[in-house]
Parts: sequence; structure tokens; C-alpha cells
Amino acid sequence: MRGAKSATWVAGAIAVALTATACGGGGNDSDDNAAVNPDGTYTYYNVEPQNPIIPSNTNEVGGGYIVKNLFRGLVDFDEKSKLRLVAAESIDTADNQTFKVKLKPGWKFHNGEDQTAASFVDAWNWAANAKNKQLNASWFEPIKGYDEVHPAEGDPKAEKMEGLKVTSDLEFTIELKKPVSTFKEQLFYDVFSPLPKAFYKDTKAFGEHPIGNGPYQQDGDWQHKVEFKTKKFADYKGDDKPKNGGVVFKFYNKDDAAYNDLVSDKLDIMYQVPNSMAGQYQNDLGKRAISQMFGGNTNISFPLYEAEWNKPEKVKVRQGLSMAIDRETIAKTALKGSKDAADGYTPKVVEGYQAGSCGEFCKFDPAKAKELIKAGGGVPGNKITLTYNADGANKEWADAVCNDIRQNGGVECVTDPKPTFQQARADITERRMKSAFRMAWVQDFPNIQNFISAQYRTKAGANDMEFSDKAIDELMDKADASKTIEESNKLYAEAEKKIIQEHMPSIPLFFDHTLAGYSKKVQNVKFDSFRQAIWTDVEVKK
Repeated sequence: MRGAKSATWVAGAIAVALTATACGGGGNDSDDNAAVNPDGTYTYYNVEPQNPIIPSNTNEVGGGYIVKNLFRGLVDFDEKSKLRLVAAESIDTADNQTFKVKLKPGWKFHNGEDQTAASFVDAWNWAANAKNKQLNASWFEPIKGYDEVHPAEGDPKAEKMEGLKVTSDLEFTIELKKPVSTFKEQLFYDVFSPLPKAFYKDTKAFGEHPIGNGPYQQDGDWQHKVEFKTKKFADYKGDDKPKNGGVVFKFYNKDDAAYNDLVSDKLDIMYQVPNSMAGQYQNDLGKRAISQMFGGNTNISFPLYEAEWNKPEKVKVRQGLSMAIDRETIAKTALKGSKDAADGYTPKVVEGYQAGSCGEFCKFDPAKAKELIKAGGGVPGNKITLTYNADGANKEWADAVCNDIRQNGGVECVTDPKPTFQQARADITERRMKSAFRMAWVQDFPNIQNFISAQYRTKAGANDMEFSDKAIDELMDKADASKTIEESNKLYAEAEKKIIQEHMPSIPLFFDHTLAGYSKKVQNVKFDSFRQAIWTDVEVKK
């Protein structure tokens, strides 16, 4: 997820998965064994979503966090990153190509509609259809018949994917073009959510008043740029029933303002404190401060759809810019330990991570940096403009990176902070970028496939650089067809190494940490390896 959001599942436990750990400090702590109000609501830090709330068109954190509360799919990951069944009673396959899905009975949507096999199949067919222009359509690419509903050019040749068949009210089958070892895990991604019949009657209205099948339902109108309220859904059939009355997502343009609200108990949970507070938040919050690694990264990407940046020699320029950046020092000083220096795209806590994918190109070497930049003919326009969203914790590292590029690479660099995440994402997805831009990704599922295929495969939904290489696509295809996760991981690690060392469409910068905190009004606050609070477990004190 882009920041935000996409998915691949791993059979069995993820060995490096983390659970939340509290970091003690000073500050005023509170009693975490207080009496609770099961109907009490709490507030959660967020940003205004980029788009209306439709699972297949949401791939950033603002909308993603809301989708994850309103909808439930076939599978999910638990707190320790183990795959589990949710709406599905079973998903059986003998060959990783044909899957038989049986749904749990009794599930309903927030409007009272029954959830059926058609709720999934119809939603997937609609989302995959090119005429509906959904950002996440490429997730359905492995399914047989996708190319007919979403051809590379021209109008769809079919309305439905051949590989999806409803066999009964609670059963359907999925046939893929070829075996995909991680497909069952990929079903975790939000795009595979079901939709009620009400969606198709007025999709625009639905985006403002979404109707899901999850533990929470919308409560009142969406107050744009202010908040999105939810309340617990009384008829929710999942095992993770809320221990609270609902979540209110508060939208902030400045994370400093959100932090001030957190320490004054006007905001209940903040999943990422400002970088400027990384050295202070444990003192401010005491036992209510949380620090842990999670499956997320921060990179600098380039618009390869711009002719100048897509010239073969500019690979050397991007690699030179990378070597001009002193990641270790920035992580320790400007970021105060809130991130680690990256040595590739896949974070260390993600299954399939391989040390040193970046090779020499993530090592700080000013002399080599200047040599490579010169050999590649210099930066287009003789200046780097680094775009990022100002409503997130980005200013400190962006300023430091630009300073390194100027001093160590001999290239003029300026930052271009956009006021909101929504505005920055709109410029990126509409292909308006002319120079470098922030690209942050939070795992959709804890496996290397999600960090490589979702962003670097030709025409992938999150491939905002428009990077394309046929040989690497074929290598990823080979990985997907592997019989085991271990074999798939090795091939994806090989693809990652080739992407960085032969193309570098984006510069790896940092592996991210969750530096979170909560107010005195709530307790039992835990975070998973997706940097998400386990919303349903949060307890509101009386």
C-alpha cells in the first residue's frame, strides 16, 4: 500500500513476523486494566483518502485503512502474520491453478443483503473490466480470461473472466492461466473483497457511503477533510468482533498537529509519530509509546514515462544519485532512528528478504556517485526536484537527501512538498511527474512478491514509474509458477537484484519502523507487521 496497500500470502508462519512491543519512558502513564465501555468509540490518525471508498480503486493508506475496517475478504493474516480463513470456510487446490472456494454461511452486508458466491465473483469481474478503470485491476491478471476483460489496448472482448464460476450460493471456483504459488495469500488484498448488489445500482453514491461486510459500518456522512466515522456492525460474523463501539478516522494535513492532539488526549491512536518527535515521544507517552519494525519501505522513484529519464544511460545517473546519499547518517540523525538504511526494496522483516540486493549502489561513495552521474550524461534538466506529501513525516529525510545529492553528487536538488497526500498521489497516478518523487510501500502481505511484482511488473497497478522489462517479467512469471514458496522467494530475490543493479527505476532509501502511540482513553492497543493497529481489539475506558 502506498504507502500503501497490495497482497500475497505465505503458507505457514512468517518467521520474522513481529508483535507489538511497548517502549517505556517517562511521561504520564495510565492504568491499562481499567473498566471498559464496549460501545465506546476512539479516534485514529489518518489522511483524507485519494478516491471514493471502493476496494478495487483504493491503493493508498488514507482510503486503505477505512476499507480494511468496512470489508472482509476470504482470508486474512493474524497478529503474527499467519494466514487464516475469514469469509471462506475452505479454499482447496491440488495444483495452485484451480481453487475451490466454499464460503461460511450466514454472512451479511451492512445493508442486510446476504453474502453469496456471486458477491465475490461479480465484484471481481467488475473490478477487472477495463471500462471501469480501477487502479487495482491488475491483481486479477493471473485469472483465466483477464486478458479478454482487460486487453492491453482497445475495448474489452468479454464482460466476465472465464476462470470464475459460481457453482452454488456459497461456492465458486477460480481457474488461473497457470499455477501461482502465492495466489491463496494474494487473496488477502482488499481488491478481492465482495460487494453487495447495491453497489452496481449507483457506484458513485457507493463510494461516498460504502457498504461492506466487515466488523465496522459507516456511521453518518463522510465529512471530507475532517473525519470518517464508523460503528460496529451488530451482525458481523467474523471471529474478530469489535471490543469497542467504532473507529473515527480523523484526517490531518500536518502530522505535528496530530501529535499535539495525541499527547493532549484529543487523538487516541497515531500509527506513526512525526520524525521530529522520534527522540521525544517515549518520554511524552511513557508506556503508551510503541516501537517495532514493520513491512514498509521508503524509496525515491523516477518517471520513466518521461523520455529523458528512460534513456539507457540514465540508469547510471540514478545509481550515482543513490551512492550520493548517506542513508546511515540520515537514519541516525535526521530520522532519529525511526528508519533503517535500506539495502534493497524488500524490508528485513518480510519473508524472502535477501541481504545486499542493492549491491554497491546503496553504499555511500561520493567519488563513485559523481563518476556515474557524469558517465550517464548528467541529470535531465540539470536539477532534481523531489516531490513528497507534506502531511506525512517526510520533510526531514527529503531535505537531508536533497542536501546529500547537492553536496556529494554535485547536482542541484530542491524539494517540492505537496500540501496533502491526496494531491501528491493524484499527480503521481495521473503521470504528471517530471522528476523524482517519494514512493513508500506498506506490505499487502508479508512476502517479497508483494514488494517486487506489485510495483515493478509491467503495467502493475502500483508501477507508478512505468518501468518495464520483458526478461524480468518472465523471471517473475517463473517465480509465480514455482511449486514452493522457498523456490518462489529465491527467484523474486534474483529479480529484485536485477531490477536495482541493471535498471534502478527507484532508489532504495529506508526500511520503516512503526513509532506509534495512544492516549490515556484507550488500552489493549497492539500493532501488526502491516503498521496497522488491531482495531477490533482496542478497548475504550469508561
